[in-house]
Amino acid sequence: MDMQHTIERPAMCAGIGVHSGEKARLILKPAPVGTGVVFRRTDISGRDTLVPAHAETVSDTQLGTTLTNEAGVSVAVVEHLMAAVSGLGIDNLLVEIDGPEVPIMDGSSAVFCELLLQAGMKAQSAPRRRIRILETVEIVDGPKRATLSPSPDNHLTMRARIEYDNNVIGTQQMALRLAPGMFARNLAFARTYGFARDVDMLRSMGLARGGSLDNAVVVDGEEIMNPEGLRIEDEFVRHKMLDAVGDLILAGAPIAGSYDAVQPGHSLNNKLVRTLLATPSAWCWETDQDVAAETSAPARAAL
Repeated sequence: MDMQHTIERPAMCAGIGVHSGEKARLILKPAPVGTGVVFRRTDISGRDTLVPAHAETVSDTQLGTTLTNEAGVSVAVVEHLMAAVSGLGIDNLLVEIDGPEVPIMDGSSAVFCELLLQAGMKAQSAPRRRIRILETVEIVDGPKRATLSPSPDNHLTMRARIEYDNNVIGTQQMALRLAPGMFARNLAFARTYGFARDVDMLRSMGLARGGSLDNAVVVDGEEIMNPEGLRIEDEFVRHKMLDAVGDLILAGAPIAGSYDAVQPGHSLNNKLVRTLLATPSAWCWETDQDVAAETSAPARAAL
């Protein structure tokens, strides 16, 4: 029986936000069954400072996923942490943060995976719920496309393709079954990336103020600016897959189905999840307990 999980003990890290450039400290804490992932802004008082991690609280998807509660309290760039939470199978977590943006760390999910693993996984007393895809839902935005389709698998299977008119990136594609251990081994290390030509424009918009070669892969023309180069040749599409893992878990539970995307991004992913949740015929809640009961029903009836 697949049970809900939280962490055994608190874990902490600190760093700067890639866009705000502001320092923030994260304290990851265990949470009770049924909590989900909830952020708490510890630097704000006088308002509701709890921000649930859910597609319905997504308020901005420009170069990251921002969550905002009804009181206007927000937390930005949550996707790398959420990807680690999803990839490691954690259901319930309280994230205390004393700034407006989750630290970018090295631009990947690797540090967050390490923190969560060091904190330890703790099985809880209730079965894990998953979202079973029953009908295909699709979002198309020009050349961009993303679908969620039925699959017999109890895990999320993923396929993504990116295309750039740039020889450093070019066309990259990847397929992955998000079974236990696969995220940490295949996606967690992939860093966010951008283009040197866009830096001045982004900073004029108040973005990328904390960006550097320490926390992003930067492409300048046909060259990688980072002295160490890429961690793997297809690091770019792997990071897009990482982002998708963090965006899709905002549906409220792991998804049992197939994700297929061309030129994916945060906006496309969020629209896909919102469309899914707004289409009741396209999905249902499911646990291992439900499946076991359905499987044994014919046998009981035969008796």
